[in-house]
Amino acid sequence: MDIYIESNLQFPMATFVLQQGETCRIERGSMIYRTAGVDLNAKLNAKGSGLGALVGAVARSVVSNESMFITEVVSQVPNGQIAIAPSLPGAIVQLDVGQYQYRINDSAFLAMESTVNYTMERQNTGKAVFGGQGGFFVMTTEGYGRLLVNAYGSIKEIQLNNAQGFAIDNGHVVAWDRNLNYNIQLQSGLMGSIGTGEGLINVFSGTGKVYVQTLNLESFAGHLIPFLPSGK
Repeated sequence: MDIYIESNLQFPMATFVLQQGETCRIERGSMIYRTAGVDLNAKLNAKGSGLGALVGAVARSVVSNESMFITEVVSQVPNGQIAIAPSLPGAIVQLDVGQYQYRINDSAFLAMESTVNYTMERQNTGKAVFGGQGGFFVMTTEGYGRLLVNAYGSIKEIQLNNAQGFAIDNGHVVAWDRNLNYNIQLQSGLMGSIGTGEGLINVFSGTGKVYVQTLNLESFAGHLIPFLPSGK
């Protein structure tokens, strides 16, 4: 299986080239085009089968922004192709899962090889109350292979080495190394957050990589509110 990310485009896309019998999984609704012999199947977004898988998929949908379903792609022919793109304008980055495992923002998933999976990991009460990265749960990878994440805007990789108190605005965090310790908190307390205009931050400690996006969807949505119909 080959994966090509065309980042030279104004809005990038990714293409999977699958050999006969190979499969991958993509975000629901992300397909641009596919060649003949490439089939798409809706699968419950959970491990296992039967009632257990259904319960797991419902649980994921309730506790995060994920759909109950994920799209499985299978090629019935050699060199079958499927091209995909995220729903928001922004960059695509490949994460190599295996030696390193990641936690990812539940809106950042785009696609993965069939050998990669993720679970919904329960966060502690303090993090869950702020609910920045998946609310009471956060996505954590397992297995091995390639996983694609997308962002709103560009993506920057930051390497932390024995960091202490490295703070990143919550709305800009895309993914981070599972070995990193993190906490979600208000910037400088309640009054500090109001005064500076900075809200929730993720504070990281340890050694590992963090991926951040240059744009903040929540902030952009807030700028649009004055221009939306009031409903009166």
